[in-house]
Amino acid sequence: MTKRKLSDGSRPIVGYLLALFISLVFVGVSILLLSGKSIYAPYFYALASLFFTSKLSEIKRNDFLKIHFGSRQYRKVRILENLIVALPFVIFLVYKQYFYLTIILVVITILAALLSFKATYNFTIPTPFFKKPYEFTVGFRNSFLCFFIACGLAIIAVQVDNFNLGVFSLGLVFLITLSYYLKSENEYFVWSFSCTPVKFLFEKIKTALLFSFSLCLPVLIPLSVFYFEHIGILLACTFLGILYLTTLILAKYSAYPEEIGIMQAIFFAIGLFPPMLIVVIPLFATQSVNKLKAFLK
Repeated sequence: MTKRKLSDGSRPIVGYLLALFISLVFVGVSILLLSGKSIYAPYFYALASLFFTSKLSEIKRNDFLKIHFGSRQYRKVRILENLIVALPFVIFLVYKQYFYLTIILVVITILAALLSFKATYNFTIPTPFFKKPYEFTVGFRNSFLCFFIACGLAIIAVQVDNFNLGVFSLGLVFLITLSYYLKSENEYFVWSFSCTPVKFLFEKIKTALLFSFSLCLPVLIPLSVFYFEHIGILLACTFLGILYLTTLILAKYSAYPEEIGIMQAIFFAIGLFPPMLIVVIPLFATQSVNKLKAFLK
C-alpha cells in the first residue's frame, strides 16, 4: 500500500526521494528539540510518537484488518505497525539516553495495539468555526489536545528561556492546521459554493488564514511579550506559516477531486524553500482553477 501511494502518478523512485527528504526533516527537528535546555521536551517528543501511532487505531480501519487477518494475526500486525511508526522516536530517545522513557513509550505503544477503546458517550466540543466550511470544525475537534501541547511548549519555552522551543511551538500550530487540508471533500461541498473557481479559492484561503491566525494567537502573544526583541522572527515565522497554508490549499485543489499526489507533494516540498513559492503558488493556482471549472461556474 505504501509503495502504491509513493508511486501514485510518478515513478516509485520519486516517491522514495520525497520520503527521504521527509526523513531528513524529521531528523533535523528531532535533534533541535532534544538538544534544547527544556527537561520537558523528551516527554512532548514521546507524546508526539503516541499521537502518530494513535492514527492507526481508527475503528473502521481496524475492523477491516480483523476481517482480513483474523484475531490472532491481527494483533501481530497492529503491534508491528505501531512499533514501526514509533521506531524513529525510540531511536532518538535511546541516542539521547532517555532509557526509562523509551521503555515506557514502547510498552504503551504495544498496549495501544492490543487494547481497543470505544467511547460510549457523546460530547461535542464547541468551536468558533461552525459557520464556515468543515475543515476547521472537524479538524479542531479531532486535534484540540495538540493545541494544548503547543501552548504548553510555549510556556515551557518562556520558563527555561528557550526561544527556539517557542518558535517550534508556533510552527506546531501551523503544522496542525495544515493537516486539515490533506483530505479532499465530497464534490457536493465544492459545487454548493455556486461561484467562480477564483472566488471559491479566495474564500477558502481567507477562511483558513483567519482561523489559523486565531489559533496561533495563544502561542504568539506570550512569545511576543517575553521575546519582544525577536518580534521580527516571530512575525516572519507566522507569515511563512500563512504562505505554506495557502500553498497547501492550492495544492489540494490542483489535484481535486483526487487527494494530493506525489507530484503535488514534491512541488510543495520545493516551496518549503521560501523563494520558490514565487513559482509554486502561481503554478498551483492555475492548476486549481482549471480543475475546479468542472464543478463551479
